[in-house]
Amino acid sequence: MATFYNVGEEDTRPWGHWQVIDAGSFHVVKRITVIPGARLSLQYHHHREEVWTCVAGNGIAVINEQEVVLSPGVTVFIPKTAHHRMVCTGDQPMLILETQLGETLDENDIVRIEDDFGRVF
Repeated sequence: MATFYNVGEEDTRPWGHWQVIDAGSFHVVKRITVIPGARLSLQYHHHREEVWTCVAGNGIAVINEQEVVLSPGVTVFIPKTAHHRMVCTGDQPMLILETQLGETLDENDIVRIEDDFGRVF
């Protein structure tokens, strides 16, 4: 198993920001902030599944074309290879705690299908 994240690692993206708040041999927990009106790329992962818990704001999780309304306290599960994205639909930033679980956890395990910011390869 390989985890390539370090606690405190962070990045600013066109849709908002993420920061690693915990990392172990089989898990990574990120704090993700999505700005109002923004959405992450439609993507999937080969090596990890994810659990998203909304802790502030409002939005939508799209998982294999099914939409789940996100509001504080709502948790969704994203299996490996499921096509997914999150969208902030409110007028305040949406805060998500993302738990990644898997044998390889790094930014290279993102396959973008569709992206508002031209990051599809």
